[in-house]
Amino acid sequence: MAPPPLTGRLVRLRELREEDLDRLVTWWNDPATAVRQVTGPVHPRPGAEIAAMFRSWSQNTGCNVGLTVVTLDGDETVGHVTLYGADPKDRCATLAVIVGAPHQGRGLGTDAVRTLLDYGFAELGLHRIELTVLGDNLPALAAYRKAGFTEEGRRREAVFRHGRWQDHVQMGVLAHEHLATERTHTAG
Repeated sequence: MAPPPLTGRLVRLRELREEDLDRLVTWWNDPATAVRQVTGPVHPRPGAEIAAMFRSWSQNTGCNVGLTVVTLDGDETVGHVTLYGADPKDRCATLAVIVGAPHQGRGLGTDAVRTLLDYGFAELGLHRIELTVLGDNLPALAAYRKAGFTEEGRRREAVFRHGRWQDHVQMGVLAHEHLATERTHTAG
């Protein structure tokens, strides 16, 4: 029997719950997490404002979906994933993910992205999923490539962070590419 569509090898994606918000707000305001995962300005914001942002991302209407990432082995909240901006005509959405600093480097983010890709292509009928990542975020670039994303473009020195310019890397994956990647991943 196949696992539920929102279950990966290490994580499960589920609805946002009020008890998730304290951790998510803390990570959003944590420079160790935000500096690598947030492409906009990194500055502390009121917790209520950030919680409202996560709630709005997690309304799960149409093809837009926001889900909490929890571990399979302990149901511990480790992050949040979102598909947004889905266009019914072109069937394209943008992916965003945040994994709390204590949980990075364990494959949880890669598994969450793969699981959300499975859901986006198989359940939502998307044709393309895209994202933008900072060029110096090498762990994220590696994780996205491992999940099947291809670098499609680079906006050179488009973001000013920590007193220097960084590239914005644009990546995407198509449904048929994801299917081929997953067959290879499952076989290997």
